[in-house]
Amino acid sequence: MLDYPALAAVAEIIRSGSFEGAAAALRVTPSAISQRVRALEDRMGTVLIDRGPPVAATAQGLRLAAHLDQVRLLESGLALSQDRPVLRLAVNADSLASWAMPALAAAPGLLDLTIDDQDHALDWLKGGRVVAALTSDSRAVTGCDSLRLGILRYRAVASPGFVARHFPNGVTAESLALAPSLCFDAKDALQTRWVQALTGRRVVLPMHRIPTAHGFAAAARLGIGWGMNPEPMIRDDLDGGRLIDLAPGLPLDVPLFWQFSRITAPALAPLTQAIMKAARAALLP
Repeated sequence: MLDYPALAAVAEIIRSGSFEGAAAALRVTPSAISQRVRALEDRMGTVLIDRGPPVAATAQGLRLAAHLDQVRLLESGLALSQDRPVLRLAVNADSLASWAMPALAAAPGLLDLTIDDQDHALDWLKGGRVVAALTSDSRAVTGCDSLRLGILRYRAVASPGFVARHFPNGVTAESLALAPSLCFDAKDALQTRWVQALTGRRVVLPMHRIPTAHGFAAAARLGIGWGMNPEPMIRDDLDGGRLIDLAPGLPLDVPLFWQFSRITAPALAPLTQAIMKAARAALLP
């Protein structure tokens, strides 16, 4: 039998980033929080919280916090608890910025979002660290259901001035090897995939790293670099001539799926329905 007050202490430390924040949330002293965590660590035989600095959860700590979230979510669905459950979700930044945010208003609890590439979000589900994820992989994780949402279409775009400077003779492997591109983070392979589809070659791209979806689109508008942007987010820019599609006949389509823990599916139903509705309005079939 797990010690749920101790689990609550671990979960609140993760959310607040400190023992003091957890103590305030649970209305106990920091010393009591420390004692609960230490006792649970001794019982589990592993470190759950890295004391830092900065304070951070270990992988086992994250899994136990996610377990507590699932228990609270189930209890809230059965009206067995007045505690607001925490919903740890893995979502990709482009979906969050372009279509998914309004759907999150239907979440039956407090949101704790992990932003990760759609090609890697499945790892959070496999590790039991989130209860649901937006992913590009249709294969359901054990214990989870997978629902197809649709296709998020990306366009390779740049500002008119950028195109004039860097692609005066067209978009080629040679010009792409010199023109600054945009990259969200180390996991972002969209630019490389698109270039290979266009040229048939693997091209080493000079890249600016811009780890925000809105900043990424703004960097393209400002002529800092070219990059793959979700079509719903930049449609007005294309229509208004602020951005130019580098290859209108070559979009990059990324399928999206909503995967969620089967045991919490009834409690997550309002969120799942909202996600499906938003996807139907924004994504390609």
